[in-house]
Amino acid sequence: MQKELGLEHPDTLASMNNLALAYSNLGQHKDALKLHDQQLALCTRVLGAEHPDTLTSMNNLASIYSNLGQYKDALKLHEQELALCTRVLGKEHPDTLTSMNNLALTYSDLGQHKDALVLKEQVLAIRTQILGEEHPDTLTSMNNLASTYSDLGQYNDALKLKEQVLALRTQILGKEHPDTLTSISDLALTYWYLGQHKDALKLNEQVLALYTQILGAEHPDTLTSMNNLALTYSDLGQHKDALKLKEQVVALSTQILGEEHPDTLNSMNNLASTYSDLGQHKDALKLKEQVLALRTQILGAEHPDTLTSMNNLASTYSDLGRNKDALVLHEQTLGMRKKVLGPEHPRTIVSSEWVEGVRAKMASERRKRKRGKFGVLKRLRNFF
Repeated sequence: MQKELGLEHPDTLASMNNLALAYSNLGQHKDALKLHDQQLALCTRVLGAEHPDTLTSMNNLASIYSNLGQYKDALKLHEQELALCTRVLGKEHPDTLTSMNNLALTYSDLGQHKDALVLKEQVLAIRTQILGEEHPDTLTSMNNLASTYSDLGQYNDALKLKEQVLALRTQILGKEHPDTLTSISDLALTYWYLGQHKDALKLNEQVLALYTQILGAEHPDTLTSMNNLALTYSDLGQHKDALKLKEQVVALSTQILGEEHPDTLNSMNNLASTYSDLGQHKDALKLKEQVLALRTQILGAEHPDTLTSMNNLASTYSDLGRNKDALVLHEQTLGMRKKVLGPEHPRTIVSSEWVEGVRAKMASERRKRKRGKFGVLKRLRNFF
């Protein structure tokens, strides 16, 4: 198409966008970034900065930044796109509302949950007014707002809203619609936050059965559902059941998506956690080192998922009594999280707590060793 129509033809630009989205769906975010970057430059030059296709291209590029963990770059681009959409299309245009929603999601990624809350409440109010309470986009906004309630620890508010969304989606879209299944999964997650693990288990088993029946055992959404059920088994202390299911998810993800796909790496990370739960720390170490190496190679050293892998590997060092190695890695993770996510992000705060915890553990062990030496000397004096 590029040879026949030329690089700047609208159909060529549309094809570039579609190819970039395909790369993204395959987890090849760096390839998607390169293509979206090129397409945005061409759209801006050919169509102008305020053309709707250019604005869509900006949104797609910002989404790739988010997928790569470059949240600050995503934030800058989403803010720019929202300003343009508001001026060109108007505040109540569907594309403007989508832009507001995406900016709110980026605020969430950055741990700015109060900013996300303000924007999501605004989007929900406008969509309810314009589209009605039962429109799918309105229900999506309700679901997104509920997620922010969870991020802020307002779990009962989240539960109430998610139950409302599930009831409406079941009524309007049907029990087997993908959005309804997503709502069931989200509600199960809220039960988890509230410590209602048996309720979460029941829902996760229900949604897995539906996904398997509708999409098939090997569909990515089915694998995600299997993973969620396995995590619930872990929460209930059923680590052998969790192990069996997580091993199955890793095998299927590797076969279907490939070893380097982000979902496969997430599955490997979850399996490693179950090894830790079972006290198989050497198996956990081997897998966590593998995941960290792959995430560093594929996503980059500063991606939030890579930093999570660093944190998880450091905790396994502690489990194995390698506290000095654990401290070095936790301190490194903390420094990078401060840089990438900011000092007040929840994950940065967790890293700080880990560093203090390992330092306290090492200090306690030093005190015990000193007391031990003193005790030996005392016994020797008594003997002589």
